[in-house]
Amino acid sequence: MPRLPRVSGAEPIRALERPGFNRVRQRGSHVVLKGIGPDRATGCVVRLHSELAIGTLRGILKQAGVRAEEFIAQL
Repeated sequence: MPRLPRVSGAEPIRALERPGFNRVRQRGSHVVLKGIGPDRATGCVVRLHSELAIGTLRGILKQAGVRAEEFIAQL
């Protein structure tokens, strides 16, 4: 697994919207994204903070079902 970069909360949202995730709702500093895949729907919650911890970003990618390589390519 490649090393994940330090990113703000808005960057993963933009990177996940490119392959097809859509914003469903937002409450405070949490944005809920949903993506429809060929076999199932996936969702994830992204915190809108100035900098996300690497573990938090890894958890977001795991929820979304996106590999780190795919995410880095979308940045």
